[in-house]
Amino acid sequence: MTSRGTAPSSRTARARGAVARLAGVDAARGLALLGMMATHVLPTFESDAQLTPTWIGLTFSGRAAALFAVLAGIGLALSTGKERPLEGPELWAARRGIALRALVVGAVGLSLGGLDINIAVILVHYALLFLCVLPFIGLRPRRLWALAAGWLLATPVLAYLLRPWLLAADPPLQLGHNPGWEDLATPARLLGDLFLTGYYPVLQWLAYLLIGLAIGRLALSTTAVPALLLAAGTITAVLAKWLGVVLMEDLGGRAALQETLGDPAYPLESLLQVNLAGVDQSGSAWWLASSAPHSGTTLDLLHTSGVAAAVVGLCLLLGRLGGWIQLDLLLPLRGAGALTLSLYTAHLCVMASLYGHPLPAGWTVDGVYWAQALAVLGVGAAFAALSWRGPLEWVGHAANQLGRGQLGRGQLRSTRRAG
Repeated sequence: MTSRGTAPSSRTARARGAVARLAGVDAARGLALLGMMATHVLPTFESDAQLTPTWIGLTFSGRAAALFAVLAGIGLALSTGKERPLEGPELWAARRGIALRALVVGAVGLSLGGLDINIAVILVHYALLFLCVLPFIGLRPRRLWALAAGWLLATPVLAYLLRPWLLAADPPLQLGHNPGWEDLATPARLLGDLFLTGYYPVLQWLAYLLIGLAIGRLALSTTAVPALLLAAGTITAVLAKWLGVVLMEDLGGRAALQETLGDPAYPLESLLQVNLAGVDQSGSAWWLASSAPHSGTTLDLLHTSGVAAAVVGLCLLLGRLGGWIQLDLLLPLRGAGALTLSLYTAHLCVMASLYGHPLPAGWTVDGVYWAQALAVLGVGAAFAALSWRGPLEWVGHAANQLGRGQLGRGQLRSTRRAG
């Protein structure tokens, strides 16, 4: 503590910087949750024959989930040494903790896989991403950036070559539904779907966690780094999307793909703008030139990673601004961002209860979304104000502490920690 009228100690200044940083990261996670919920509840296409994109589809599709994944990498970096990655026994203990927490997330995801719902649940893929990134936890930013660049370039090509082979197997190595406990009985099919043929292909999506790790190893508590993330992320996102449009529209990519599909009426233009998941991306190398959401191409990964970096930078700057003016501008968002596992699970259960049933009298689809969004922000603000963990976050934290050998050492107090 410092006495009144004296300058704060360096330790106090560092603590305030850490609070601002964590507030920005949690707020970005809250935005990702709201964006994913929007794509789950609100239409991303109009109901006409050409599937005209809605503003929800154009704004959030592909970007919200990618932000969620990049933030996973940032959270891992913050919990394993921040700018200086852990080494030796501490690093191995952290890896064990992350692995056990991933098992908790995976178990929740497999349980949610049994819901009757028309939503692609990300949690099992998310857990597998945590396990796959473990070898890279101890790397420093320069190596992480180099590895991420190579991953962005190589894995989309590898996926393009391997995916037809997996889909041609008998039976195809694709689930066609959310992973559930029963799918553990067919591990080849489950792993094929998770890594390559499913909605969130882990092979390409690991790039998001590598980028997040690299971002999390930067000095996020400064002003310069968030500003750099905002500027560089915006430029990267704009250039990647621009290049994708040029390749598709000006250089003949879309026309070539339309011919490959063999159906002039197929609404490819709309799908390229909103969501390419579920489309058979084989038979033409032009598929690799697309920047379409959920295409898993280099340009898609670059664009969505750039958007994620820009959002994180903006939220970090807003967090610092709130610290300067002594006003917590991000309280509802950062509260929701600290409860994403619990709130995401609750959201899916609500949507499952509504699926296949008419809405109650007086309710609209927009109303369903905004009711959930306001509930998420309200619960998040309350938990943040009280410094409480969410119930599923508590279980995940306990698993993490157990893996690190710290369970029972006063680590399970209600005060929230990042990562």
